[in-house]
Amino acid sequence: MTHYIAIIHKEADSSYGVSFPDVPGVITTADTLDDALFQAAEVLAFAAEDWEQVTGTPFPEPRSLDALNRDVEFAEAAKQAVVAAIPFAAHAAA
Repeated sequence: MTHYIAIIHKEADSSYGVSFPDVPGVITTADTLDDALFQAAEVLAFAAEDWEQVTGTPFPEPRSLDALNRDVEFAEAAKQAVVAAIPFAAHAAA
C-alpha cells in the first residue's frame, strides 16, 4: 500500500492541522490526534477522486521520507510537528 507523508501541527487552544507536502492544498483538521490521522486518510482519498479533472494533472506521487528530509521547506515545517505516514488506499483506483 502506498503512503503519503503528512505534517500534523497543534498549537495551544487549537485543533490539529494536517497537510501533505506532496499534495498541495489538501488539508484537514481534527480535535484529537487519532481523529487527525483518520481524517488525513479520508481527505487524501477524497482529493484523489477528481484531482485530474480539477487540476488537469495526475495525482502527485509521494516522495520517500528520505527525499522529503532533503527538502528545506519540509524540514522547516516538520520542526514543531508530528510527521506521519498516511495510508493511501485509493491509489490503485486513482
